[in-house]
Amino acid sequence: MNLELVTIGVIVANVLVSLKGFNDYAFRSKYIFNIGAIHRGEHIRMITSAFLHADMQHLAFNMITLFFFADTVVYFLGATYFLLIYLGSLLLGSLFSFYFHKDEHHYSALGASGAVSGILFSAVLLRPTMMINFIIPGYVFAIGYLLYSIYGMKNRTGNIGHDAHFGGAVAGFVITLLLKPELLYQSTLTVIAIGIPIVVLFVMNKMGKI
Repeated sequence: MNLELVTIGVIVANVLVSLKGFNDYAFRSKYIFNIGAIHRGEHIRMITSAFLHADMQHLAFNMITLFFFADTVVYFLGATYFLLIYLGSLLLGSLFSFYFHKDEHHYSALGASGAVSGILFSAVLLRPTMMINFIIPGYVFAIGYLLYSIYGMKNRTGNIGHDAHFGGAVAGFVITLLLKPELLYQSTLTVIAIGIPIVVLFVMNKMGKI
């Protein structure tokens, strides 16, 4: 596996900002995702919060996940489109969080999970037969991930930003298809299978069940 320069840059940015946040509570409070602050016009938090993490374990998990999937995206799409997917997934993950928690003014969140989810889903779409943990086909993992995120959003399970995960995954899925539309016929079944949970979420939201 080649660790590309763009991947190193993203990881370093996350590490540096997160370390600053670990040691400087005022800095972290200023840039963390917070619904009340965003309502007051501090929209920059929707981006900066994705470079902050709760602790070293949280940071390590996200960066290790990014490390394993980034290479596939860079290989197939290049560094520029990798960054486009990363930042697009980051932003849509934050927008999902804002939408689903817009009336909870004290709701706060942080972490790169939305952006990393987008890279993961892009990689799975580009290489649907990849194995995750050496036993789970990528497309099976992707479907399970989305279904679990829907369950988590509906039941508010754990201290996890399921909505940001889902939004980031959707962004990675959609942006990758826009960049490589030939995947629609090269991997038709994978696209449909991953698309079904996304449709399910929107239908459930429309029906007021989430």
